[in-house]
Formats: sequence, C-alpha cells, structure tokens
Amino acid sequence: MSAAERDVLDVGQIMRAHGLKGQVSVDLWTDRKERVAPGMVLLTERGPLTVVETIGHQQRFLVKFKEIPDRTVADRWRGVVLRAERLALDGVLWIDQLFGAEVYTADGILRGRVVEVEENPASDLLVLDGGHLVPLTFVTSVVANARVDIDPPEGLFE
Repeated sequence: MSAAERDVLDVGQIMRAHGLKGQVSVDLWTDRKERVAPGMVLLTERGPLTVVETIGHQQRFLVKFKEIPDRTVADRWRGVVLRAERLALDGVLWIDQLFGAEVYTADGILRGRVVEVEENPASDLLVLDGGHLVPLTFVTSVVANARVDIDPPEGLFE
C-alpha cells in the first residue's frame, strides 16, 4: 500500500501496565510527541483510546488512557499497536513515502529502488536494492513511493 493510500500510521505500542491506576508504558515510534498529548485519540484494533495524561519516563512515556481504568485492564492491552491519522505538515518527509521509490541522481541516472530506511544518528539512510546507502541529507525531492531525487557527493556510488 502506498503512503498516499494510508489514512493512519503506526505511531507506537503499549508495552506493559505501570502502577495500579491504569497507566501503561508506551514506546513511541515517532518523534512527534503530540501523538500522546492529552485529548489525542489513538486508534487500535480494539477501538480508540483517548489520552488523559502523559509523563516522559526512561525513553518511553507513561500514558493514562480514559478507556483503561485500572491495572487489570491495562495488562490486557500489552503489545497493542497505536495508530494515528497522518499529520498534515508542510515540508515533512514520511518514511513510508520512500519505500519502492526509484532513486535518481541529479544527472538523471537511476541508482536503484528504496527497499529499506535505516536509522542512523547523523542522518537516516536509504537502503537501495543494489546495496548502496544514501543519507537522507542528499534527498532533494520525493514523489511518494515513485521517485526520489538525490544530489550526492562525488564517489558515493563507486
């Protein structure tokens, strides 16, 4: 399914219950912390969850959802994936828009197709079907799931 066809994105996962009052530990898979802001509604295979309160805690978030009243119920939500509607943000590149796209250099040479995006501290990397790695910093334009134009330094493909 192409990025344009996806209404919602996987944004995190409930890891485990925390405490006795229904809080859960959430592993957020996005850098958009507003996904767990109070009032946000997250979608799951079991129905929507409404965020009541969120606290940052050791690379994760402790979240109280309106629909999870206590620890017994919270235990049953372990492993559930959280989804949210795509945010309409100008200038934002969504990773799922890159998969399957053909990658062309500024001189019009096809360098491969994106098969994976690898996390890297300096810059995430496009992994091409031929094995080349291209830092996202060299991406100049994207047509979702179709074409990625890059302007790499000399020697990247040697």
